[in-house]
Parts: sequence; C-alpha cells; structure tokens
Amino acid sequence: MRKISIFLTAPFRELADNWQMVREMTKREILGRYRGSGFGLWWSLLSPFMMLLVYTFAFGTVMGGRWQESGAEGASFSIVLFSGLIVHGFFAECFGRAPMLVLGNLNLVKKVVFPLGILPWPLIGSALFHALMNIFVFVLLRWFLDRDFDWTIIFLPVVWMPLVFLVLGVVWVFSSLGVYFRDLVQVTGVVVMGMLFLSSAIVPLSAIPEGYRWIYKMNPLTFIIDQSRDVMMFGVAPDWLGLGAYSVVSIFVFYIGYAWFSFSRRGFSDVL
Repeated sequence: MRKISIFLTAPFRELADNWQMVREMTKREILGRYRGSGFGLWWSLLSPFMMLLVYTFAFGTVMGGRWQESGAEGASFSIVLFSGLIVHGFFAECFGRAPMLVLGNLNLVKKVVFPLGILPWPLIGSALFHALMNIFVFVLLRWFLDRDFDWTIIFLPVVWMPLVFLVLGVVWVFSSLGVYFRDLVQVTGVVVMGMLFLSSAIVPLSAIPEGYRWIYKMNPLTFIIDQSRDVMMFGVAPDWLGLGAYSVVSIFVFYIGYAWFSFSRRGFSDVL
C-alpha cells in the first residue's frame, strides 16, 4: 500500500517541490511566444479576437452558416464554432509540441538534478492561459454579437479538468517517445488535424450520418467540446455521469503517462 501511495502522489509531490521553477517556466513559455513583437502579451487577446472576426465574416456573413442543433437557435454560427475550437486549440498546442518537449530542453535534460517530470506542466499552464484568453474574448464577443450570456459557464473549469489530466498523460508519453523516434513530430500535425475534423468542433453530431457517428464519439475531444458548448452557450448543466466516467479514464491515462515517462527517462542520456 505504501508503494501505491507513493506512486499516486509522486506527480503532485514533484510539482509541489518544484513549484517556483514551474511557475517561472510557465511565464517564460507565455512571454516567449510574443518576445520581440510590438504588442507583446496583448496578442493573446488580439489573436483570438481577429480569428473570431474572420469566422464571423466567413461563416456567419458570407456563408450564412447556422448550427443545426437544439439550443443553438439565435446563436451566431461563428460563436458556436469558436467555442469548440477553443477546446481543440488547447489540445493542439500541447500535443503538437509534445514530441519536442524533451529535445527542445537539452540544456535542462543534461542537468543530473533537474526534475524532468515537470516539463509538461509549464506547457499545460501556457496552453491554459491562452485558452483563458480565448474564453474571455468569446464572452465579450458573444455579448456583442448575440446579446446573450449563460451563467452555467461557471462549470467550465469542472468540464475541462478531466481533459487537462488526459492531455498531461498524453504529453508525458509523446514527449518521451519523441526522444527515441524523431519522426514523431511529423505525425502529430496530421493527428491534430484529424482530431479537429473528426470531432464536433466544426459540425454537430446530429449532422453526421449514423454509420459514421461512432468515429466522432470515439474522439476524446468530442465529449468535452459538447459539454463546453452546453455550459458556455446553451445554459445546460454538465453531464455529471459522463464527466465522472471521462475522469476515470483521464486519471488512468495520467498515471500511465507518468509511469511511462519515469521508466523511459532512464535511457534519455544514452540517446541524447
């Protein structure tokens, strides 16, 4: 029992013991993206704002798009689309960079005392920061375009929590695999695109033919995207039973990913 307890608390003890380092690395991750630009950190707000304006013009004005799903009556198509893309954007930022996470920090990896297990945390923190900025822009422009707001958005952190654990586990696995298989970075881009087009981010499940709907439901982003839309736009409380089941799987992936990273890191020095 003691060994199990030590294993279950290990990721969080490592985070707590190195919290100051994780915080500084997260800050560096965020600011590094805008280093040298004129507007600096303001781009974290300007980028999603400009992206949403493009969606509004292209899909809402030119194409006259409508989200064919119950509860979306009167909502701007671009806003509904953007709410799903926020979830995918968080996943894409973390997963797309995972294979290079260790290789991109060789100066830290070669330090014997550096806790390699904390490397995914700053990446997750940076992605969450940008997701938060996207949500802020979403709220402002939804009020401006639809004159609407749903109080159920307060449940969004609860909806996202299982996704964060799931992505952490995936990042641990792929960051270690990236050390041994350098071509993995070429594959992640294709996977990211597949996770977008085979999810409910850009099309509701009700519009998918019955024979192919199971493929979209198997996508781990689809459930979180739908739940996020429910609380952000449709005023619907989360599916607590579904979130519970999703959380169990996410925590399992979280610990499997950490265990795999802890095991595989022993060979990093031989490869690097």
